[in-house]
Amino acid sequence: MRYADQVAGIPWETIEAIRKALKERPALHFIGGAFAPSEDGATFPSLDPATGEVLGQAARGGEKEVERAARAAHEAFQRWSRTPARERKRYLLKIAELIEKRADELAVTECLDAGQVLRIVRAQVARAAENFAFYAEYAEHAMEDRTYPVDRDWLYYALRVPAGPVGIITPWNAPLMLSTWRIAPALAAGDTVVLKPAEWSPFTASKLAEIVQEADLPPGVFNVVQGFGEEAGAALVAHPLVPLITLTGETETGKIVMREAARHLKRLSLELGGKSPALVFADADLERALDAVVFQIYSFNGERCTASSRLLVEASIFEDFVGKVAERARAIRVGHPLDPETEVGPLIHPEHLERVLGYVRLGLEEGAELLVGGERALRSFRGEDLSRGNYLLPTLFVGENRMRIAQEEIFGPVLVAIPFRDEEEALRLANDTRYGLAAYVFTRDLERAHRLALELQAGLIYLNSHNVRHLPTPFGGVKGSGDRREGGHYAFEFYTDLKAVGLPLRPPHVPKFGKGG
Repeated sequence: MRYADQVAGIPWETIEAIRKALKERPALHFIGGAFAPSEDGATFPSLDPATGEVLGQAARGGEKEVERAARAAHEAFQRWSRTPARERKRYLLKIAELIEKRADELAVTECLDAGQVLRIVRAQVARAAENFAFYAEYAEHAMEDRTYPVDRDWLYYALRVPAGPVGIITPWNAPLMLSTWRIAPALAAGDTVVLKPAEWSPFTASKLAEIVQEADLPPGVFNVVQGFGEEAGAALVAHPLVPLITLTGETETGKIVMREAARHLKRLSLELGGKSPALVFADADLERALDAVVFQIYSFNGERCTASSRLLVEASIFEDFVGKVAERARAIRVGHPLDPETEVGPLIHPEHLERVLGYVRLGLEEGAELLVGGERALRSFRGEDLSRGNYLLPTLFVGENRMRIAQEEIFGPVLVAIPFRDEEEALRLANDTRYGLAAYVFTRDLERAHRLALELQAGLIYLNSHNVRHLPTPFGGVKGSGDRREGGHYAFEFYTDLKAVGLPLRPPHVPKFGKGG
């Protein structure tokens, strides 16, 4: 259905042309600077989350395609790692420019492929361009480190060198932004890349490969192998010519990757799941807290690792505050992601919808109180039929922290509200989880806010705010949420090797072995 002459500034005719192109042109592999189908011609369908129809086809790669891509990245590394930093910077800036130039095409493609609301995806595409522009500035400085003079006798210095080809395995919820967040620092550091995009959202990876080709990046520096995790992803993790692997995905997948990577002593960067708490105290700016809590769980269709999926509220305001959350959740506009007024679109895939609905059923079995939602959305806020899509009404439970719906990552628009008596109990409940990605604290007591920031077991702490990323700051989690940090210069701790060089400033004493006496 045509909702308007344009959506987020994109003419409707452009949207239809992009949809037609996805149907007609499969997403291919990009290896050694050229697009290619799988050697055996195999493909797989990518479904439109809004309708369940086939959006288009993607090449289905495996060991043979990974072998070619890994070898291309390995051979290109010998040249790219020696390319002057100012040249690498120019390439990254060119890629950023081309992403901005093709922003409408990228945004509509990801909206159709991943089911995310178009106006939100527009911001994600802008972030993808920013990732390359930001790390372009680091290209000339990423290798700088420290000097260590020792009296007047020695000068030691540390320097960074490119670490090698990087295998980048990305998720389906924000595929373009999250992949470029890894690709950009890798290329800036002088590494080469083999990207394995998620099979449920393969198309923007191919669009990015077109941009890389147009930017004239040397062949083999950036490669894409489409396919399934257990085939292409597993082959990439196991390949001996790819010494670095970065994965954004669920924690159980991270464990599998870690076990396989250990066989080859590979360096890993894992950004995994989350069950992030939002702590709301009675003295908080409750209107701001309400806005932040509702946005942080229900935007992105609830499919975000930093979602505040556990709402911990001080008992004295619990009933009133949770009631307002319920009121807002009922009013959220569920509809087609291309509708300019839609706030929540479809979940990515029928399998994922069923998984999330399984958690709703589990919550009811555990005795949680369902306040809002908990079932498929069959009609949009405009009254349109949504029954063929993967739509779920925004859902709110009142439960206990011991319940599985409060302990396990659901990755959908499902929030569990839990009361607490005081700061001590709030901290105990917040940390009582195997995850540790983000935490959100709402209070006017700044001493309390800083105390909790120190004690909360999470890599990201936001005080009186939702999640607002700042690229120079470190991003990552603890416990089951990951083990590394992305962002700013912290990313180069993964993408580079650190060397120590010692230079004597006067001839040092060297013991004379083998001369007798």
